[in-house]
Amino acid sequence: MKLVTFTCRGHTTIGRVVGDAVIDLPASDPLLPATMLELLRSGPAMLKRAQAVSGGASYPLTDVELQAPIPNPSKYLAIGLNYRKHVEEAVRLGMKAPETQLWFNKQVSCVHPPFAPIHLPRVSDKLDYEAELGVVIGQRCRHVSVEQARSLIAGYVVCNDVSVRDWQSRSQTMTLGKSFNTHGPIGPWIVTDDEVPDPHALRLRAFVNEEVRQDSNTSDMLFNIYEQIAHLSTVMTLEPGDVLATGTPSGVGVGMVPQVFLKAGDVVRIEIDGIGHIQSTVVPEPLGI
Repeated sequence: MKLVTFTCRGHTTIGRVVGDAVIDLPASDPLLPATMLELLRSGPAMLKRAQAVSGGASYPLTDVELQAPIPNPSKYLAIGLNYRKHVEEAVRLGMKAPETQLWFNKQVSCVHPPFAPIHLPRVSDKLDYEAELGVVIGQRCRHVSVEQARSLIAGYVVCNDVSVRDWQSRSQTMTLGKSFNTHGPIGPWIVTDDEVPDPHALRLRAFVNEEVRQDSNTSDMLFNIYEQIAHLSTVMTLEPGDVLATGTPSGVGVGMVPQVFLKAGDVVRIEIDGIGHIQSTVVPEPLGI
């Protein structure tokens, strides 16, 4: 099942993508909630109810504006240096290989629609892309074992962990350089876990102006998704709708020789087989925002 948050005719709601159409879930079944967080918090039974909706109000996919599937997650966490070849790339830049999982926050105010423009900050020209598989937590959980972890996943999204490299280095937590407004495009939908046979066998790619910059597979992760969930849940309660970005492979702009950063007019496309793609055009940050 592909779950979306979308806007049509001035109204934002949630839906299910079937072929080339979007079924308006709450308009088709009034017992279904109107937001993605409410749907996920309602539990597996309500997700099954959403999956059972086969008729009712629907729109052509081309007539709707897709929003971030979860516009307001309570947490957006991302792991750094989690692909083997990316670690090699980072070591060449003077960074140390991680001895344990390296997590940071992307502040939730950065969450952004999958096809909306992203801002080139007024304060930096070191804008970079990072193709990542995002995991959406489906159930409230704490102290999860590696063996339990998959049962707590609602589904997967495509993420671009947009990074402002000079600001990233101004804080040991990296959070400042990861949290600029518009720098968290996710989507285009949540593909539920039952439709992904193995999340550790997915090809992911990043294109800049149709040039392939990153081309890898989630099998290259140092710490797999279930280990990530177990590790985080040791520290904090994970909530339905929380987004975990699971790392990026080699090929980022900062790792190129010479380094190549994004500029106004560049088009960044992130693709993950079996999940979908998101695409953003870089525009100058508007004044007054």
